[in-house]
Amino acid sequence: MNAISTRTRLIAAAALACAAAAPAYAGDFMVRARVLQLDPANENTTDAVIPADSVSVNTKYIWEIDASYFVTPNVAFELIATTPQKQTVSLAGTKIGTLRHLPPTLTAQYHFAPTNPVARPYVGFGVNYTHFSAVHLNAQPVLGSDTPLDIDRHSWGTAIQLGADFPINDKLSVNVDFKKIDIRTRVYAGSTKLGTVKVDPVLFGVGIGYRF
Repeated sequence: MNAISTRTRLIAAAALACAAAAPAYAGDFMVRARVLQLDPANENTTDAVIPADSVSVNTKYIWEIDASYFVTPNVAFELIATTPQKQTVSLAGTKIGTLRHLPPTLTAQYHFAPTNPVARPYVGFGVNYTHFSAVHLNAQPVLGSDTPLDIDRHSWGTAIQLGADFPINDKLSVNVDFKKIDIRTRVYAGSTKLGTVKVDPVLFGVGIGYRF
């Protein structure tokens, strides 16, 4: 069992334990809409064909919608979703193609001051699943080969989250949110593995929340 699979199982077990331990509570729902800056780490480990840390994915702004369910006043589970995002992939500074990724994320959150009228900070820890699609990569401009590049289409990783809600009234709030997500995939030329790309983006977002 690899490290990512082990971490995923531990996260799932922790989430179930939190839900089982929660006292009876008529939970609230909250939905948020955010605008995010997606800033990839752009690290990669490769063989001698592609130099280390030479593969990069562009920084961009994306939108995000999430839904949270509060099982207690302090504990919530948040599902974060968006549409497939198109990214430009470069090798040694030269564009080699594009791909799309869909990265739904589930976090378990602890809210430190759920009734504070000014600021309601929280932390979260969870699991991310990313599906890659529409992969069109060609290393010919850099490597001089017409062999198309391909990647694994599925990635599982952990996610950490810090944020705060700033109430406007009983229902509406302004939200600020920071996430670090593990997104990694292996790169192939034909059947030859060239290495692993660590996208591992940092996402900083601001948005509006509605609680009901």
